[in-house]
Amino acid sequence: MNVCIVGTGYVGLVTAACLAETGNHAFCVDINDGVVQRLKKGDVHIFEPGLEELVQRNLAEERLVFTTSLKEAMANATLIFSCVGTPPIEDGSCDLSAVFRVAGQVGDNMEDHKIVVNKSTVPVGTADRVRGIISERLAARGVSLDFDVVSNPEFLKEGDAVSDFMKPDRIIIGTDNPEVAQLLENLYEPYARSRDKLILMSPKSAEMTKYAANCMLAAKISFINEIANICEKVGADVRDVRAGIGSDHRIGYHFIYPGVGYGGSCFPKDVRALIHTAADLGYRPEVLSAVDNVNNRQRQMVSRKIQSFFESAGGVSGRILAVWGLSFKANTDDIRHSPAIDIVAELSRAGMQIRAFDPAAGQNAKQMFAGNDHVFVGDKQYEILDGADALAVLTDWHQFRTPDFSGIEKRLKHPVIFDARNLYSTDLIVRHNFTCIRTGRPDIIAGPAID
Repeated sequence: MNVCIVGTGYVGLVTAACLAETGNHAFCVDINDGVVQRLKKGDVHIFEPGLEELVQRNLAEERLVFTTSLKEAMANATLIFSCVGTPPIEDGSCDLSAVFRVAGQVGDNMEDHKIVVNKSTVPVGTADRVRGIISERLAARGVSLDFDVVSNPEFLKEGDAVSDFMKPDRIIIGTDNPEVAQLLENLYEPYARSRDKLILMSPKSAEMTKYAANCMLAAKISFINEIANICEKVGADVRDVRAGIGSDHRIGYHFIYPGVGYGGSCFPKDVRALIHTAADLGYRPEVLSAVDNVNNRQRQMVSRKIQSFFESAGGVSGRILAVWGLSFKANTDDIRHSPAIDIVAELSRAGMQIRAFDPAAGQNAKQMFAGNDHVFVGDKQYEILDGADALAVLTDWHQFRTPDFSGIEKRLKHPVIFDARNLYSTDLIVRHNFTCIRTGRPDIIAGPAID
């Protein structure tokens, strides 16, 4: 099929590349000419494992085309995938201006039947609003054309998005038109050969499904962080508790790792957006509000632990903290709503000097902290340790899991690690005689006190 993809961010570019990989022709649109020119050369502007190779291969096979012209991209395409951003507004709602702008341009330029597929995460009822905008633009042109609007939410994890698209758990199609459903079933058939993964429902139910899924996952993260905080108070070990509850198949082990809280472009935005939607309808979503509140508190607790540790030695002002990890999770360069970024910012405001490293998000973090004299983002994982008072591990990158502890000890001023992600075993920490402050687990205090 010929498909038009509007937006070349994480969702749009992954969708385009994966659809092209199975033989479709994807015409990709972005308003940023600089991004389009880079993509035409096979230079991918976002970090996502496996994506660049996919883009380059399908560019060479001429199944991927990049342009700034929506009219050009949609001319020969029946399916138009809207993958533009829906960033949060201060009140918690979504900014849908890009979604509505795409709808208007489709209505201005369509010459035959089109199917607009909303892949962006949007509030319930957005498909109806998109349909209304297209109808208005067609009426303004004095043109009568059939079209459909479908909700087809994405369920892609940053850092594993290509695999998620190629081997999805489910494919949600929100439409009331059986013919459209069949067309999309044909498009997605290569990704569902092992079993039927297509779930058909109304557009509103599909829109709600996306929010419900992300809010449920966010709730699991906030829940285990709440339990971890209680474990610290009562002297229990959250790692043992996690093993105990995760063995119950009704709970499972996924998304119950305590740490610094969730971040990224999806969970914070989607939880708040659903809270806002519910409030507009006169319903108070108490569980969702608690999920958001616990998450905000969790990142503050990490910075407070660090400040508390240095309190008896004169506080954090003037101290040097080495930080490993700035992205909101491993395998991405995304620092949007990253707990690590918030923790670094809070400690720097308290006067602490931060030397940070991240395998992929370093450049983004350098731009974020430009002008902040208290924060230095380096390019070498171990060099930033030199002379630091302690190390804080804030993102669970694989290369942080089995580091050179002897090298760390030689470079740090004090053998102290704030293991916010619980990466290091008790045996390992004790063997190397480190002090280790952990999340939901008893701290290990070794060696002399901080001077």
